[in-house]
Amino acid sequence: QVQFVESGGGLVQAGGSLRLSCAASGSISLNSIGWYRQAPGKRRERVATISSLGSTDYADSVKGRFTISRDNAKNTVYLQMNSLKPEDTAVYYCNYVLRGPDASWGLGTQVTVSS
Repeated sequence: QVQFVESGGGLVQAGGSLRLSCAASGSISLNSIGWYRQAPGKRRERVATISSLGSTDYADSVKGRFTISRDNAKNTVYLQMNSLKPEDTAVYYCNYVLRGPDASWGLGTQVTVSS
């Protein structure tokens, strides 16, 4: 349906913060959107989701540290990441929460947290 472009990743020390952006190529106002991450050798996991009405959900590992938000006028979803830990190191992606098996994934953005 739309393509997603992730940005905002970088290198940060443990305890630091980053804000990721997910820019969609079209309207996502009716869709639940999630942030996902994949570390080397591990499966992709969902870290946060936000519904069309703004309801949010978080993985236990990031609860209290990460905040997902959206700006439908900009077709953009954000992930504010605070108190980062080395375990948060991964490539971060955004996508529809509800998607078919043929769903495409963007390039993601690398987040590296040093100890």
